[in-house]
Amino acid sequence: MKKIKFFMFIIIMLIGGIILNTSCQNDVNPEEKSIIPSPDYKNFNTMADFNAVLDKMASINDSLDRETRLKILWDSLKENRQIPFIFDDSVTFLYRGSANSVAWAGDFNGWDPATNGWQGQKISQSNIWRLSKSLPLDARLDYKIVVNNNWMLDPSNPNQQYSGFGPNSELQMPSWAFPDETNAHSDVNKGILSDNKLISSNSENLNYDVRYKVYTPYNYAQLSSLPVIYVTDGHEYADSRLGAMINVLDNLIHDNTIEPVIAVFIDPRNPVNGNNRRMTEYRANIRFANFVADELVEAIDSAYNTSHEPSRRAILGTSLGGWNSAYFGLARSDKFNLIGIHSPAFDNEIIANYSSSPLLPLKVFMSTGTIHDTQIKARTMRDVMQSKGYQILYKEVNEGHSWGNWRALIDETLILFFEK
Repeated sequence: MKKIKFFMFIIIMLIGGIILNTSCQNDVNPEEKSIIPSPDYKNFNTMADFNAVLDKMASINDSLDRETRLKILWDSLKENRQIPFIFDDSVTFLYRGSANSVAWAGDFNGWDPATNGWQGQKISQSNIWRLSKSLPLDARLDYKIVVNNNWMLDPSNPNQQYSGFGPNSELQMPSWAFPDETNAHSDVNKGILSDNKLISSNSENLNYDVRYKVYTPYNYAQLSSLPVIYVTDGHEYADSRLGAMINVLDNLIHDNTIEPVIAVFIDPRNPVNGNNRRMTEYRANIRFANFVADELVEAIDSAYNTSHEPSRRAILGTSLGGWNSAYFGLARSDKFNLIGIHSPAFDNEIIANYSSSPLLPLKVFMSTGTIHDTQIKARTMRDVMQSKGYQILYKEVNEGHSWGNWRALIDETLILFFEK
């Protein structure tokens, strides 16, 4: 197939060359006519080769010849899903279009397009903008292009990762592997996710209604004394575009990697107006911790076939939710012994509290990205927990503060807590 494409490409270029020779024979440098881009991106031996071809074609004086050749190369790159163009640990971000300024914003620069070194340069006489960087071989990062101060998805990159605010373009470096456990598989026995449920918290705790959903594993009616994982930001962890945790649970249970588990997805949004209450609920809030530990746990244990042992009960969250999980470990270890933490937005106080408190009966999974994520305080907390003697599995990935990061680590969290 590639040979066919190559010969078709040569024919096109020959036809184009004949037309150009008859119309612009005196205007085109012979050296320029010899620049024929490969239709197969793999024919570039180095990133320098790729950029050299771009530079040469962008410098062709004849506009029709230049744009014809650039379009052929561009279309080939798009067809091979190679925009951005990646070679080993080098990446060249590309944008094609009329613009006064082009920059890239994403996990790699804290989403600040004004960060020094993240502005693209227009290549010679073309309308192609380029930015070259080096990144870890296994990095996976969200980004957007900022064209004339307008933020947009990369129109030439089909890879996307959803966030809580919508889709971002996704950069996948060569050694990064897609987490297949987040996919739904037709041959896997599936659990059931309930419709929204409502619980009214008492006046001593939250004093308002909280919405949640419950996942029960396949063949639930035949099971008993099941472990339970409570998940903050549950509406996002359960969303197949974000956490895809339902798929992860189904796949791990089906493969007998973990035992059957009940999951309670707690929604921080006000059921009436949709306002998100996570900024108050997840910041070491004893009222929220007591609501979950005393009210929601009681409701779940009364209605479902659960184990009542704290060693079989987990709390999981990301960012502020990760801070909240750590706080549950301190404040309510009588109910929660399994502490799941993704990219924790710790403050100094909770780290100090773990340092000064006696050893608690906790098993901890903690992860963070290494690129503009929460790695500084996560590493400090890791060191504190290890020095105190906690059982902790700590993981770092070359990613940012993104659902693409967290969704790929849900399986490791579940396996640590519930391995069969």
